[in-house]
Amino acid sequence: MKISTPGRICLFGEHQDYLGLPVIAAAISRRISIDGDYRNDDKVVLHLPDLGLKEEFSLKDTYPYIVQRDYFRSTINILKRKGISFSKGFECVIHGNIPINSGTSSSSALIVSWAHFLDKMSDNPSNFSQKELGEIANAAEVLEFGEPGGMMDHYSTAIGNVIYLESTPVIKVEALTPKLGTFVLGDSLEPKDTLGILARCRYGMEDVIRKVKNYDPDFSIFTTPFEKAVDYKKELSEDEMSLLIANIEDRDILLEGKTLLTQSVNSPVNESFDTHFGGLLYKHYKNLRDHKRTSTPKIERMMNAALSAGALGGKINGSGGGGCMFAYAPTRAEEVAEAIEKEGGKSYIITVDSGTRIES
Repeated sequence: MKISTPGRICLFGEHQDYLGLPVIAAAISRRISIDGDYRNDDKVVLHLPDLGLKEEFSLKDTYPYIVQRDYFRSTINILKRKGISFSKGFECVIHGNIPINSGTSSSSALIVSWAHFLDKMSDNPSNFSQKELGEIANAAEVLEFGEPGGMMDHYSTAIGNVIYLESTPVIKVEALTPKLGTFVLGDSLEPKDTLGILARCRYGMEDVIRKVKNYDPDFSIFTTPFEKAVDYKKELSEDEMSLLIANIEDRDILLEGKTLLTQSVNSPVNESFDTHFGGLLYKHYKNLRDHKRTSTPKIERMMNAALSAGALGGKINGSGGGGCMFAYAPTRAEEVAEAIEKEGGKSYIITVDSGTRIES
């Protein structure tokens, strides 16, 4: 059995899901695959030649966990609790071409592939839906270890194409099928500063919301209009005000983006759509760069080079402080990719792709 699952980019709603706000994400044509067969014993042997690693354990030895973030074992345990049983072990080779540790969800794609493989190769397959596989992967990667994290990565890689995801008041995922052109993913090759960025963008913003609600109990990050933000200027520092304005505007950018993407399903994509879509991406990027400070000088140079080469917009992707950016380049992808490389980035021409699937 060979299973593959895509990575993902976040189109709109970056650094907003943990505030309860929605996100829109797209699966990309860079994937991780698991290719494996049964063994005649109860061993699980996983070869990861891309990383020069090998993992081996018994199906009877999946708890307690041996290492931090022991995702291969935790996925088996989640499935066992769902009544899935395994009488034979597996030997698998894992390959991928998703940039690692760069904000494109290589880890989530791996766990979705593993959950999908295990279900299909179990004694009693449940044939979980793509959405259910996303939920299993989230349980294995986030809930099982009590880690912070939303559902975007797991749903996006499992379901594929473009999804709209709400997490408040309840989880709601909507599959979108817009006709989008080509993107260029640019890996800065700089390590991400996930913890530093989260300290500002998440915990800093949560403090802002508390302060504003103490002053105005009617304030809501979901519904308070952008124009009303100036009412809170005296209660916040300049830095805090900057975060508040960026988050409210990014919320509204996402809603405009969803309307645009939904309309494109029933009408042919044209130059006007591409320009509007690219402009919204770049507007979101400027808030991430100027107010949430998730960009870096190198990523800014890569973005400027991409725009000069014909990209219509783009944004930094993932937690930031390094990692990847992407540019929307429906007509000049090769020129944009070359421009990003000239600034020292690694570029990949990508399109929107399907979710987790059986390859053979």
